[in-house]
Amino acid sequence: MKYMHPRPSSIVAALYTARDLEVDVAVLHGPSGCSFKHARLLEEDGMRVLTTSLADHEFIFGGQQPLEGALRYAEEHFAPRRMAVIGTCVSMIIGEDLKSAISSAGITTPTIAIEIHAGYPENIEGVLATLEPAAEAGWISEEELTRQKYLLAAANEVEHLRGAACQPYIEPSRGDLKHRVAQRLIELAESGKKGVAVMNAKKETAYMFADELLALNDACPSADVDYVANLEPRGLPKVRQDAVRILNGMESRGVSPELIGALDEYGANGEALGQFMSGIAPDYALIVGVPHAIPPGFTRGIECFSITNGPRQVAPLRDLGHQHVIVEVDLHPRTLGVREIVESEFGAILRSMSCRP
Repeated sequence: MKYMHPRPSSIVAALYTARDLEVDVAVLHGPSGCSFKHARLLEEDGMRVLTTSLADHEFIFGGQQPLEGALRYAEEHFAPRRMAVIGTCVSMIIGEDLKSAISSAGITTPTIAIEIHAGYPENIEGVLATLEPAAEAGWISEEELTRQKYLLAAANEVEHLRGAACQPYIEPSRGDLKHRVAQRLIELAESGKKGVAVMNAKKETAYMFADELLALNDACPSADVDYVANLEPRGLPKVRQDAVRILNGMESRGVSPELIGALDEYGANGEALGQFMSGIAPDYALIVGVPHAIPPGFTRGIECFSITNGPRQVAPLRDLGHQHVIVEVDLHPRTLGVREIVESEFGAILRSMSCRP
């Protein structure tokens, strides 16, 4: 399928995966503006992102010397434990040998070469291009590499079936008005009807999506609601650490969710979450993160309140029959670099409508 709306970049996916592997310095081998926004955001998350800043003459004559210099600079100034060199469209087109540059730079820091560009239709190629050399370097096991490949395929399938990749063009939307959705959710919680609150979030986005479960409990602590979250501690180093921090934060504030899946299993988690919901037979469901991972057969007949951070996910969720869909537009920038749960806009509105006596 040819997409008419922008899709995530495989170069950016490689950057985020390097971060999850606890890479301290990533060197983008290309022009200074390549992936600028995400590189800046990732520096707030603790990973330094350098660039070789290739100029037009180096597009012709090559950029191995600037890359070697950037690697030596990074080792001297930042004393990193791990580094990664990440390719770009320019380095791919001119045929740069990233491994040779790493070998010739004279550095001692463990460093992997990630051969990637932005021309892939699916951004998961950037994840695979990072994980495979990481496995060769012994940073992850072969078993974890196999697991990650399965999860990436599952996430990709969900996006093609029911997500933002299900149509050539999807009109972006901010979704429903949050205060009206909050009012209806509290109305149901106060009525005594059975509810379920599900978090199926992708990696660090859970730092905000978890708040929406907490907010429902804060606003209506006596409501008949079962809580479930994908916070089992599996996956790459940062992903495991995030799961532990978020679960501790939820439990310290009075919510001990049933655990189904890990933060990198959001795409493969839908069937298990759907089975859990079927066992409860709720009248309504608050589903946050990646709601469309749950097959529609499990949500039929349930009044669904779905929260995403993707404006292009609104229309597909409505097509699935989810009655209330809202978007936390600023979620991703606000969950980079954090180590504790962040209040969401919808959570703040729910708390303002508290049904506490």
